[in-house]
Amino acid sequence: MRVAAGVDVGSTQTKAVVMTENGGRSILARALVDTGANVRKAAENAFVVACHSAGIAPTEVGFVVGTGYGRYNISFGNAQLTEISCHARGAHFVCPTTRTVIDMGGQDAKAISVGSDGQVLDFVMNDKCAAGTGRFLANAADVMGIGLDEVGPLSLRATRAVKIATVCTVFVESDILSYLAQGKKAEDILGGVHLAIAKRTLSLARRVPLEPDITMTGGVARNVGMVHALEEVLGTKMQVSPDAQFIGAIGAAVFALEKMDQSFESSMWRPEYATGSGH
Repeated sequence: MRVAAGVDVGSTQTKAVVMTENGGRSILARALVDTGANVRKAAENAFVVACHSAGIAPTEVGFVVGTGYGRYNISFGNAQLTEISCHARGAHFVCPTTRTVIDMGGQDAKAISVGSDGQVLDFVMNDKCAAGTGRFLANAADVMGIGLDEVGPLSLRATRAVKIATVCTVFVESDILSYLAQGKKAEDILGGVHLAIAKRTLSLARRVPLEPDITMTGGVARNVGMVHALEEVLGTKMQVSPDAQFIGAIGAAVFALEKMDQSFESSMWRPEYATGSGH
């Protein structure tokens, strides 16, 4: 039984997935830790926790692929791949009919066009601005004095969503404070915030072939209000896996298994090579 792992070091949280190939690929364990200031330590912690959950020693993992913004800080990694490739392959593993990935993380947002085998056909990302990311939602929650896990469910109760003039993380505070001063309901303000992000994300996603099935990945996929707002502007349902937050790590683990297979094949002793009868 071959065992491999993927570690996705994100700006906010680090994810690790341990996967095996034994008559079919399957996930043995997952781990999620806060990234914090020490990226290297976060990667190690997530990996060790995932191995412990899988009931194996870290030394039993044959290949590790790192991804995410901190992938080059994974000291025990055997290879590093971009989060674009890993999200595409991970989404295809979880939802094989995926043709478009919308990934919303802590600091950036991406739209990826995916081929039938999980390969990247095209992509665009919003990595210079926090609009439409987890950080944007966290700032909105802070301004309103509510928990981040409350903003999504509360936004679903909106009856008259306000219009947010900007999706800039710096200036949205002024919009929210102004609406609060006007006596607007928290749910209507949050409804407006989610809708503004969804429209911004749609504008981004339209820069790649936006084809069904659409799969949402990243930590923001846990926000039911964001999923609802995106589906509203897209005009279609999305595939949202319970593993949405782990998709990057899952894709990295799939690549790790493939690299193990390639190494195994290249190291096999073949009689025709020894006899010189090969072609």
